Amino acid sequence: MIAAGKQKAVAIGVPVNIVVTDQGGFLKAFARMDGALLGSIEIAQKKARTAILFEMNTESVFEFCKPGAPAFGLEQTNGGLAVFAGRIPLRDAVGTVIGAVGVSGGTVQQDFSVAEAAIAITSKQSTGG
Repeated sequence: MIAAGKQKAVAIGVPVNIVVTDQGGFLKAFARMDGALLGSIEIAQKKARTAILFEMNTESVFEFCKPGAPAFGLEQTNGGLAVFAGRIPLRDAVGTVIGAVGVSGGTVQQDFSVAEAAIAITSKQSTGG
């Protein structure tokens, strides 16, 4: 997953931090590309943790906590959440969350595209593709 994410980041020309966690949010793998912002390390970790805690993409959590939403301020819970795109939960064949990938260092869309590339490698491996 790290290699696939880094390959995508190189392709789009943005150095990023990539975090892979287990289902408890604990670090399994990490890569900081040369030139990636140091401040983005913690953001990538929080994105992965947010995805695990709420079992959804981080940008989906934002819909619950944005101004006027039913859970405004939710992002202040659990030690602080990252509620913008760039984190995607990893699911097993039956849909159970088994971990997460968090990416930070580029724009929201760049981070999300790197996370998608990292996750896509798992489906290719499980299908033999």
